[in-house]
Amino acid sequence: MNMRFDEILRPVREGLYCPAGDFFIDPVVPVPRALVTHGHADHARPGHGAVMATRRTLDIMALRYGQDFTGTRDPVEFGTPRRIGDATVSFHPAGHVLGSAQIAVEVGGRRIVASGDYKRTRDATAEPFEPVPCDVFITEATFGLPVFRHPPGRHEIAKLLASLEQFPERAHVVGAYALGKAQRVIRMIRDEGYDAPIFIHGALTRLCGFYEEEGIALGRLEPATLERGASRNFAGAIVVGPPSAFADRWARRFPDPLACFASGWMQVRQRARQRGVELPLIISDHCDWDELTQTIREIGPEEVWVTHGREEALVRWCELEGIRARPLHLVGYEDEGE
Repeated sequence: MNMRFDEILRPVREGLYCPAGDFFIDPVVPVPRALVTHGHADHARPGHGAVMATRRTLDIMALRYGQDFTGTRDPVEFGTPRRIGDATVSFHPAGHVLGSAQIAVEVGGRRIVASGDYKRTRDATAEPFEPVPCDVFITEATFGLPVFRHPPGRHEIAKLLASLEQFPERAHVVGAYALGKAQRVIRMIRDEGYDAPIFIHGALTRLCGFYEEEGIALGRLEPATLERGASRNFAGAIVVGPPSAFADRWARRFPDPLACFASGWMQVRQRARQRGVELPLIISDHCDWDELTQTIREIGPEEVWVTHGREEALVRWCELEGIRARPLHLVGYEDEGE
């Protein structure tokens, strides 16, 4: 007799739990054994007894939390099956940020894929998404409404460079999340031929250095610091910092700063206005509506579970396509990576 899918993985208070292997996927509280999809803080938390993840994700967690973030680290290669109790697990590229993975769990001949956060658009700073055939596909739905259709990233970078040319007296201060988004934006700027120094907030230094160590060239980066009595005024410069820096005096130190923000949420004009963003850059590390539906069609699962996002619309779309679907209503996941 086939196992029920909720006997393989089930949502519990701590996160997604696999009884056959006695482990949790992206647990929101410390647990004895955690399998972690990627390094964003809403998925990768410290304090677990043991963590299985890709080597890059484990390295990122060590950078963010310190070397003692967990009791035991268990690095796994993409595509290599591992046995945990009565379950077999394997990690597959998710395309979200460097080292990000989908986790396939197989028990009794049935497979569930927990995709974590994922992106279909290729970029130079993350391993490309790999469709994994499965019986159940657990998909995020951060932008799970038909209104969300993201423009090409090159179009958004062209807007930034055009503004820089139009307003050479102004510092263009770009808000981008410290892990993944900042490095991607910097690399996209480089790919469009911009070779001047890019100035970065101190919170980005270690992660940008890690990306460089992993072979992802970001060009000349310099600290966005103003020493007492310094003559540099950053006019005409690109400055990249985390969104949190825009809430303090850091961004206001630059000459007539032009506030930019790189996020899929910049498609929502009200969000841009609320943040005081003058130049919104619609650059997302998540799928838009068309990419979500394309992915489900491509994988062809028997059932879809939808989580952390606009669950209802995607569940309804699946039902209209003749695919069983349900929301998971998992809690504890934010949009740090966006």
